[in-house]
Amino acid sequence: MKHSNISIFVPHAGCPHQCSFCNQKTISGQSYAPKAEDVHRICSQAMAEVRDRQNCEIAFFGGSFTAIDRDYMISLLDAAKFYLGENGFRGIRISTRPDFIDREILNVLKSYGVTSIELGAQSMINNVLEANERGHTAEDVYNASELIREYGFELGLQMMVGLYKSSINDERLTMERIIKIRPDTVRIYPVVVLKGTKLAELYEIGEYKLMPFETVVELCSEMLAEFDKHDINVIKCGLHASDGVEGDMAAGFYHPAFKELCEGMLFRKKMEKIIIEGHNDNSLKAFSQHFRRFIFAVNPSCVSKALGHKKLNVEYFRKQNIEIKVVGDEEIPKYQCEIRG
Repeated sequence: MKHSNISIFVPHAGCPHQCSFCNQKTISGQSYAPKAEDVHRICSQAMAEVRDRQNCEIAFFGGSFTAIDRDYMISLLDAAKFYLGENGFRGIRISTRPDFIDREILNVLKSYGVTSIELGAQSMINNVLEANERGHTAEDVYNASELIREYGFELGLQMMVGLYKSSINDERLTMERIIKIRPDTVRIYPVVVLKGTKLAELYEIGEYKLMPFETVVELCSEMLAEFDKHDINVIKCGLHASDGVEGDMAAGFYHPAFKELCEGMLFRKKMEKIIIEGHNDNSLKAFSQHFRRFIFAVNPSCVSKALGHKKLNVEYFRKQNIEIKVVGDEEIPKYQCEIRG
């Protein structure tokens, strides 16, 4: 059964830094700070609508949860705790900064039924963190992750792809370092440059230059495959489709179906490699003179992914004089691909 969240946004509350990319009001779609009565209202409604409550968490997103006023934080947790238990939700999920995690706060979170903690790592390269005014280091991520694991919480890490001063090698190194930490979940956020941010200013004066969109799609598709290979669940890739983000976006890598683009690219590369290796060539150009058909098998859940978003892969191969057909096979793992003809 698929995991789900009852999301409650605590926008920008408590965060001691204004990161180069951050406009939290836009990302959360609101600036209103919820009160305990709001938590009761949202959770009561969810109790009536959600059947599989034990596979669902009450999630406080949108700010640095453990950095907000302590009394306010406890009032939210106390309200949420009322809806946990045998007939309630599985637990509480929070997102916060790695430099606002210590034993004292973890004991508090544990006592109120928090089950999952996501850290906004963003990058594991210190000069990239500094350039984007994160206010913490990669070492803070390592230390906080270790503590969270020690206390038995589920660990999630969030990373951003395409930050100011970050290279392709930096992105891959961040991925490798996150894999070594072995979180339970990862969120991949390709950078969206929002109006009113330091990043937007740097972009406007030409100091910050974006990677090509397709390069970021290829990078994120590579990350999806690597995290899956190491049994790390990618629960998000790209920002939510929302009018707020689209309206306040100055530049960047936003697409309402970003993950689908990445998954399509992942399968395109796999199919291309299989075709090339099977015919002792180093490119698809060898097929341009002769029409060919190939059948590929993937897990049934990945058939549409292999065809590509809006069948982009079908069109890509057609331009190479190649027709592809994709069939499902339950024996094939996610993101794997086999040729059948």
